[in-house]
Amino acid sequence: MTRPVLRLALSLFVAIVSIGAAPPPPQGPMVLAAASLQESMSAAADRWARMGHPRPVISFAASSALARQAMAGAPADLFVSADEDWMDALAAKGLLRVGTRADFLGNRLVLVARIPRAVRLGRGGNLARVLGQGRLAMADPASVPAGKYGQAALERLGDWPAVKDRVARAENVRAALALVERGAAPLGVVYATDARAAKGVRVVAVFPAASHPPIRYPLAVLKGARHPDALAFRAFLLSRAGRAVFAGYGFSVR
Repeated sequence: MTRPVLRLALSLFVAIVSIGAAPPPPQGPMVLAAASLQESMSAAADRWARMGHPRPVISFAASSALARQAMAGAPADLFVSADEDWMDALAAKGLLRVGTRADFLGNRLVLVARIPRAVRLGRGGNLARVLGQGRLAMADPASVPAGKYGQAALERLGDWPAVKDRVARAENVRAALALVERGAAPLGVVYATDARAAKGVRVVAVFPAASHPPIRYPLAVLKGARHPDALAFRAFLLSRAGRAVFAGYGFSVR
């Protein structure tokens, strides 16, 4: 077979295979979601898909990292933050679609350990003593919401001076939880919903709600959103059915 004929045959074969190949499934809106929402937002996306919509594509990370991605122009349709500060930062840069920001969920802050132990928080407590020579796992207090809430609570309760130099700073709250799960840190500060999703760790103390700013998860459609389902998926998340999904994972709904 001559080369021209061989090239023609190969071209025809590729064309036939292409015609017969199934098209890739359509993708739903791109959602930037706080790391603590992994199970719940995935379940909400599955519920949305069962309703006949393309399943949203979800990127989980620290709210700080996701907000910086949005500021850098990363393509995305919705942002769900674990605090109001990072949503405020996007709003200040004009990156939110007007009228789409809404309070969404709430959470609690807890102390977890692999081995059950009695831990008392606050002045006169034994947090530093129980920590021993180990480190306290936290999301980075310099930028990540869970870490910022944790530092605020420990400062308010008087525990921060004794532990601030022994903090194992993680990139997000799930990474902090993983340090405790693996035994790399004896104690960790995480959200109550993270502790509920974890294996092999237990809640050993609950931070008083008044010891830190309210834990609020706002959501908004980004100004650069292009997906036609962006507003509809937002509406679903805020609906009674959508909020019920998150309530089932331990979040308080707003």
